Amino acid sequence: MVNFALTLLSNGARLSQIDFVRKTRNPTIVQERFLLSLLKAYQHTEFGREYKFAEIKSVDEFRERLPILPYSSYEPYLERIAKGEQNILTPDPVVYLNLTSGSTGKQKLIPVTRQSRKVLNRANRVSMGFVAEAARRRGLPVGKIFLTSSVQLYGRTSGGIDYGPVSVGDLRLNNFLYQQVFALPYEALQIQDNLARHYVCLLFALRNPSLRIIASNFPVLALQLCNYLESNSLDLIEDIETGTIAPWVNLKPELRAKLENQLSPSLKRAAQLYQILHDQGRLTPKLVWENLSFISTARGGTSNFYLQRFPEYFGDTPVFGGIYSSAEGTFGIHHDFNCDGSILAIETSFFEFIPEEQWNVSQPKTLLADEVEVGKYYRILMSNYSGFYRYDIGDVVEVVGWYEQTPLIVFRHRLGGLLSSTTEKTTEFHVTQVMQQLQKEFNVSLENFCITLSEDEIPPHYLVNIELASGHTLNNPQEFILEFDRILQEIHVSYATKRATQVPSPQLRIMTAGSFATIRERLLERGIPASQLKFPHISDDRQFLAGLTVEQEIKMPLTTNQISNNVF
Repeated sequence: MVNFALTLLSNGARLSQIDFVRKTRNPTIVQERFLLSLLKAYQHTEFGREYKFAEIKSVDEFRERLPILPYSSYEPYLERIAKGEQNILTPDPVVYLNLTSGSTGKQKLIPVTRQSRKVLNRANRVSMGFVAEAARRRGLPVGKIFLTSSVQLYGRTSGGIDYGPVSVGDLRLNNFLYQQVFALPYEALQIQDNLARHYVCLLFALRNPSLRIIASNFPVLALQLCNYLESNSLDLIEDIETGTIAPWVNLKPELRAKLENQLSPSLKRAAQLYQILHDQGRLTPKLVWENLSFISTARGGTSNFYLQRFPEYFGDTPVFGGIYSSAEGTFGIHHDFNCDGSILAIETSFFEFIPEEQWNVSQPKTLLADEVEVGKYYRILMSNYSGFYRYDIGDVVEVVGWYEQTPLIVFRHRLGGLLSSTTEKTTEFHVTQVMQQLQKEFNVSLENFCITLSEDEIPPHYLVNIELASGHTLNNPQEFILEFDRILQEIHVSYATKRATQVPSPQLRIMTAGSFATIRERLLERGIPASQLKFPHISDDRQFLAGLTVEQEIKMPLTTNQISNNVF
């Protein structure tokens, strides 16, 4: 069944890829057709009637008539959709609501319809065609896939629409297809507890020495998986040997029974793993799956920092970027191993690009896909079947080349910056609110502050670097960092969710007087005019505060839940 499913998927993916490559030779026509088709299909929605979609006959008319709107302009429509009203933004019923991570301070709901799913599935097939071709060129077989993503919904609206992360919706809406190629039962992804889900997924995947693919949303999560494998090696081998799941693994009784019914003792495989552990002193993915073909995970942004650690765990296994996407839509499709650049996904959205000189203009002039320049940075706008038009999610991309006549883009950062220990996407807005509240609560003034990430841990700790204003002291620094953690969880839902099981506790570092004056001078030396200098209050550059003296470092006490989930 698996081989048959893989053959069907491979053949369909190859055809989709060939068609996509043909279209990359004339992206202008493809993009115009996409936009006009979208406007025609959505002209009778409430939003389409308001903006007179039926009268728009060209790309220029579209850009003239529709302003660039923030999410707040769509929010009233989304509130009605969540209550069950139809034909508001989309003519088709909304079957799911993608929940964004809240990187701008508030989570957003993005409509998903059968049509928008169809468009995403097409992009996925194209991506599969490219990766199959890349593997074939290198003589790498394509086989079963190992992943640990949760399929737990976050909730259901009053109108009966399920909502949650985009990955949850993707897995749930396509579960039959994915089940054919998973290296583990779908039920393993239903486990709510983070450690338990990773443990059980590893247990099933380790039974198969011929595993070919590891898929992880982000590189930091792939490295975290390596930590789980290494720290639970003996228990995993014992469970493979006995065909059971360790009693300490946090599972609901009925789910435990269902999963254990799919296990059986595997003495041979257990002996192989015992031997590897004895000879090497540890288990790593490359050691336990020596024929691993490739890893699929995000590239661009902060990913490369974590990818530098991959050889320690994965050897020279190639890395494929899959698709560059968000809750709002798909931006790019990767075409080869070990490449950051992705091909603009011209079949999924109509794209516009805002050049840097227009970033501070309320209604900027935009460029089309054939007008961008290599080496330039742009904010990217999308119009697609989610019912959002000329929508700016704040992603800043760099154009790094061309695939045929279509731009190759790389995500560089979110406008305004963001910080992630795993995938929580904390912004300056989040941490500034926290610090303002802490100064009031502790009656203390800060000369400045910057939140960075620790260097050696995976996932890294938040380092809360502060410099006290002259004449001020902090009498209870441990209470200060406890309150930082509490308030950030209160205002930042994604941080609170990840903090429970993935993100380790933050640490406070009190810097010596004059530290941030030194940083300011460094920034000025880079050529930034003093009148335009904006001090970053978050930075994922581990060397941003290098060379500065830390007067005092304070760690938070561990909770029982953090210890049980290996979140230190």
